[in-house]
Amino acid sequence: MKKTNELLQNPMIKKYTKYGIIAVAVIAVALIGVFTISGIHKNSELKKAISGVSAEAVTGAELRIAVVRMDVIQQEATVLKDLRSQRESYEKQLRSSLEKEQKQLEKEKAEIEKTHDMLSQEALQHRVMDYQNRVNKLQRDLSERAQSIEMSFQNALNTIQQKHLDPVIEAIIEKKNLSLVIDGRMSRVGKNVSNLDITKEVTDALNKKISSLKMAKPKGF
Repeated sequence: MKKTNELLQNPMIKKYTKYGIIAVAVIAVALIGVFTISGIHKNSELKKAISGVSAEAVTGAELRIAVVRMDVIQQEATVLKDLRSQRESYEKQLRSSLEKEQKQLEKEKAEIEKTHDMLSQEALQHRVMDYQNRVNKLQRDLSERAQSIEMSFQNALNTIQQKHLDPVIEAIIEKKNLSLVIDGRMSRVGKNVSNLDITKEVTDALNKKISSLKMAKPKGF
């Protein structure tokens, strides 16, 4: 420890130590300057980006909000119930057709198995291939018809929304002088809030405007 203290008392050591401290201080100041300049540059870019944004905002007294549960409307609106009923009718026809075709194919498969030993190898292969082609065709037809049902249903849904539901909601927004309507599926409403949920009013108005809409006949029906 004594030798160490004597070493530190050496004028040359003290000189370098002093310069070293100064060098560290200079580096620290330089780094602070770099970060400061970088921060100023970023703030400048941000201010430029939002230069066209207005400082005005809606105040609590001016804001009028309502909530509408679209999932409830989908379940309760008369026209949408009728539309789902139409889709279910086509799906029932499709299932009936499938069962009929399956029975025929099962019957044909049983006949192939019975005549397995009676047919030549070539004839048997031809009949099995024909059977497999019929199975593949049935699968394609059923898939295409199922897709056609869903497409027809979705097109009808879009028509109801664009020509009937949206105008009803817009008219209610205007009548109530609303600032914002929120989809209630993602919201939570307290018990002490009145006149916030307009789902029933929207549903009742939609029922008055339209009660049924015939979906386009799907391909294959």
